[in-house]
Amino acid sequence: MSRALRILVAAVVLFGGLISLSAAENAPLERGTAITDPDLLRKLDQSDTLTISRLLWPERNADFPLTTDLLFSSLPQLKEIPSAIDAEFDRYVAQYRAASPTESIGVGEGFDVHLFNRAFLKSRDTRFVLAGIVNRMDRAYVSEDSCGEIRLIYRLTRFDGNPDGGKTATRLPMTLNLVMKARDARQTDSNGKPITCAEVARRWLDNGDWQGLIGSVSFPYDAMIDRIETNIQISIAPKSALHDFRSDYLLKVFRYNHDTKLFVESTLENQIDRDRILADDALRRGFKAWLLDPENLREFDRGTVLIPEKFLAKAAVAPTPAGVDASALQPEFGMMQGEGKGEGKAEPVFTDNDVVGALQQAAARGITMENIRSVAGFQRRLNDVTCAGCHQTRGIGGFHFPGVDWLADKPSNSTIVPASPHFFGDQIRRRDILTAFAEGKRPDLSRGFASRPQTRGSRELAGTEYQDGWGAHCSLQNAGSGTADKSFTSWTCATGLTCQAASASSRIGMCFIKTR
Repeated sequence: MSRALRILVAAVVLFGGLISLSAAENAPLERGTAITDPDLLRKLDQSDTLTISRLLWPERNADFPLTTDLLFSSLPQLKEIPSAIDAEFDRYVAQYRAASPTESIGVGEGFDVHLFNRAFLKSRDTRFVLAGIVNRMDRAYVSEDSCGEIRLIYRLTRFDGNPDGGKTATRLPMTLNLVMKARDARQTDSNGKPITCAEVARRWLDNGDWQGLIGSVSFPYDAMIDRIETNIQISIAPKSALHDFRSDYLLKVFRYNHDTKLFVESTLENQIDRDRILADDALRRGFKAWLLDPENLREFDRGTVLIPEKFLAKAAVAPTPAGVDASALQPEFGMMQGEGKGEGKAEPVFTDNDVVGALQQAAARGITMENIRSVAGFQRRLNDVTCAGCHQTRGIGGFHFPGVDWLADKPSNSTIVPASPHFFGDQIRRRDILTAFAEGKRPDLSRGFASRPQTRGSRELAGTEYQDGWGAHCSLQNAGSGTADKSFTSWTCATGLTCQAASASSRIGMCFIKTR
């Protein structure tokens, strides 16, 4: 057994009861599906149990955490990440200067647009702090053998001469997610029996126990690593005479190559490369034909589609706030009929007739749509199936999980909640999936739109901001028709609330108290 695995097993014994207690009393929605207890996360981080360096360098013998300058220079697996991020920054700055030649962009308050300071990634005063652990077995559709994923989420943090933590920490706008397989099909327990998806799920549901991360102490931990996802607030543009406030978030993915032991730049799952598709007639036709195929359309509707890599991008920028009106800030803009007219946009990929015809063809084959029942539903799914589009929906800035701020000295300066309404509203669905796994049943892995949870969680979420309550997203009637759009008919408001439009052109509003 490796030294890292011995530490993991010991930590399970030491902290296991604390996880269950916290989940049961303080975090009912994420009970069994996420670990957000600040005291536990602090102990796991400060004991060096689940630090990035410990997981990627288990033979390391040190009682102090690796600061960022050493992390990227000492761990050969990470050596390609800084240069790939630098290249994205260079492209971003060049594009911004070309689009806004009268504005300055750079690091510091003296510029119109403030860039993220990349010096933080080479600093002895910063390190990545464990900010949360999230069970994503609901993503088992990506690989059934892996039973989905477990995500360890780290937040970049600056320390004033105290990298072990304390009262001098400042959280920086970057997260790094180390994504692990929920299990490896070759794993066995101490008796030599295969570890099943049911066993991993039971451990999480029974104890909120992150020993499900490894499943077995006898299996090489390296085999569980899948990828690293980074999310950086690349720039902030304060409100000025030229524009409203805007903050852009750069999303990147680096997949682990088990042969070379390197994290290699990869495409983002389902992040449609809009500009490249619109500029290439053959690619446009290919994407249209592929997505409108009835079987692919079914998975698209369920939210379990995996779009081929040839249509995807290796980076995405998610601007916030993006608003509810269709605009170039949204990933799918220009791909649907009627978007971007008069702005030099190429011909759309999908017309209304294309979508209506595809829905009719799917129905003729006996395929029932759960979410997409109209052109507007297709358009909304085309946006929120992307990484950037999902991050723009009911997020906190450009993050769905900025993480637990257990280092805060002054609570008024800290993040009050660890995650967005989208994250919390989705926990019922994720727990249902874990329950099905634990009982040996085939789970329903489908998901609704990012704007609103599926009705499977309606009992626990009823009357909350996630479903029907004040601030929940709701369906407006189509102007002049008196009927709601078929894709959103279940998006109602609780008694005493009314659905009010967020903009003149949107089909979606928000639930507010009725006013006379």
